[in-house]
Amino acid sequence: MAAINKSQELIDGTVWLSLYKGNVLAKGRESPSSLYDQELSSMDIAGGFNQKDSEGFIKINAVRLMAHHAIIMRNKTHSEK
Repeated sequence: MAAINKSQELIDGTVWLSLYKGNVLAKGRESPSSLYDQELSSMDIAGGFNQKDSEGFIKINAVRLMAHHAIIMRNKTHSEK
């Protein structure tokens, strides 16, 4: 119980729920200590997102995907023999 209590120390705010036929849907939420800042989330702010920054990430994932494709093709070739 101590771990749960500790994890909830900084939890504050309001959540709006909708109840319908046994379902609960979150309709909205707000918190004065939220980590999300709409002004900072834009990729258009000065000094913000540069598409070139994604290049390394894309190359790293491409290696993984190419290896996966090579394994699939190798297995396909072996099963056709």
